[in-house]
Amino acid sequence: MSSVDAALPGQPGRQHAFQILGPLTIVDGYDSVVLPPSKPTVLLATLLLNANNVVYTEKLRQAVWDDEQPAGARAALQTCVLRLRQLFGKYGIANTAIETVAGGYRMVADARTLDLVHFRELVQRAADPGEPEERLQLLDHALALWHGPPLVNVPSEVLRHDAVPRLTEERLRAVERASELRMALGQAGAALPGLWNAARTYPGHERISEQLAEALYRTGRQADALAEIRRIKDYLRTELGVDPGRSLGQLEIAILRGEELGRPYRDDRPRTFVNGSAGTGHLPFVPQFAGRAGVGAAILDQLAPDRPGHGPIVVTGPAGIGKTALALQVARLAGERGAGVPGLVRATGPDGTPRSADEIAADLRAVLDRVRPNRTRRALVVLDDVGGPEQIPGPLLEWDPERAVIITSRMSLAGLVARHGARVHRLDVLDPDESDELLCALLGTARAGAEPTALRALADACGHFPLSLRIAGARLLTRPRMRIEDAVAWLAQDRIDRLALPDDPQMSVVHRLRGWLDQLDPPLVDAFVRVGSTAPPVFGTESGAAVLGTTPAAAEQLLDRLVDANLLEEGSGHYTMHELLRIFARSAARPVS
Repeated sequence: MSSVDAALPGQPGRQHAFQILGPLTIVDGYDSVVLPPSKPTVLLATLLLNANNVVYTEKLRQAVWDDEQPAGARAALQTCVLRLRQLFGKYGIANTAIETVAGGYRMVADARTLDLVHFRELVQRAADPGEPEERLQLLDHALALWHGPPLVNVPSEVLRHDAVPRLTEERLRAVERASELRMALGQAGAALPGLWNAARTYPGHERISEQLAEALYRTGRQADALAEIRRIKDYLRTELGVDPGRSLGQLEIAILRGEELGRPYRDDRPRTFVNGSAGTGHLPFVPQFAGRAGVGAAILDQLAPDRPGHGPIVVTGPAGIGKTALALQVARLAGERGAGVPGLVRATGPDGTPRSADEIAADLRAVLDRVRPNRTRRALVVLDDVGGPEQIPGPLLEWDPERAVIITSRMSLAGLVARHGARVHRLDVLDPDESDELLCALLGTARAGAEPTALRALADACGHFPLSLRIAGARLLTRPRMRIEDAVAWLAQDRIDRLALPDDPQMSVVHRLRGWLDQLDPPLVDAFVRVGSTAPPVFGTESGAAVLGTTPAAAEQLLDRLVDANLLEEGSGHYTMHELLRIFARSAARPVS
């Protein structure tokens, strides 16, 4: 078992009863309550920061009241403890979580109940010898547990001056180590968003800025790398009155000379598992996952070990809608809940070419051999990016109580429902609140909160597609001086071609949509372009027939195939096309006779 397989239980931001890596929060299942600023909140934070250790009453009183302790501080402290125990009872947390001991109190917590304990144990695991990919994945898990600046709702000067800096430093050390591993693995481009965010949040942190400059240089952005070095040098001298360290100067000289750095420059695209032979049994980490709570909970329920006898679960939707991200996130959470050991098989090659059923079957066998040695564990297989039912190996569709299957596809795969009892979840765009949540996770709450109106306008311009939102967020992260409002205005001039990242061809809405059209029959592509570029926003079969220049019966068949390919939505007696798809269709339109 790898160190990732053996990672401690607890889903980042979801399962811990107590969350302190951000606003102090109590979690009950999928419901969470951010505690209001109060004396009991301060008391709870102090106990959690010292989990499993006795905290003496004098230290607790100092944290709660600073140097202005009331005459009845001892009784007031007991009242705070009582209120906390009552609150725990409300959320199904055992009253014994706070133990009364001689001279003080002790909060009992572990990696299942407190995110700070989970974070520290994951970071410790990542420090142990092992494969760099697995160590990086552990650090990504650890950093995903953070959900904002720590203790912002805890009104205590003592904790603000003592605890917050220590927690922040722990987080930054984890960011540093994760960035080092990414660059060692040739993933400098993937390290950039996290480094941009950390460098701008903590502008005086020299090592983070040095790593940002290195990552920029490794991705071919020499001028930006030098600009970041100048910025941190100016900040250190002007704001702090100190000279930069030797390593920063050495990096600057190497960049000015155009030298190759110590680690070789390789493909900077984030590593993915192309097939089962590469990283079989492990799932790529999904950063800043947001939204999809309803459908995620439904799939988790269907994957429960006590729900045997069902066919595969199909997650379908258009390109860029977030099918793979949802499948990986749900599979990981299901695995942590004991629903199966996850393994990933890709149905397409690195260039997007569909793989044969025989190739997929071979990788499937490798996955099962890795995640189910001696058939002693239930397997949870994610078959990603299926182009059609002919790619799916027959054994994967056969019912097996020791195996669960999630299939993602841009096709509806309705035949699997009729033949094999598949349960289909067709994804729509994110709702506005989910889009805001994703953008906040990408940009940070401070930057996103500074322009709430522009943030919503940006989500609208992106069509609330997760892929579009991630692209827009990444562009803003690498342009820290650009206002969100200006990004919206720039994007409005060409909403389809500008939703792309210059250093990663895969992160492009046009690239994804063209890749999907290339796999469809030419008559279907022609029908998509005609409908998207000339049909009204809402139309019926008769209007569709006029646009397609054919009979209503023939038009209905073509429109039905577009619906099946997730390029069109069918309602009661009418059809609609998502605005972003319509813009793409118009850009691809050609003269028709």
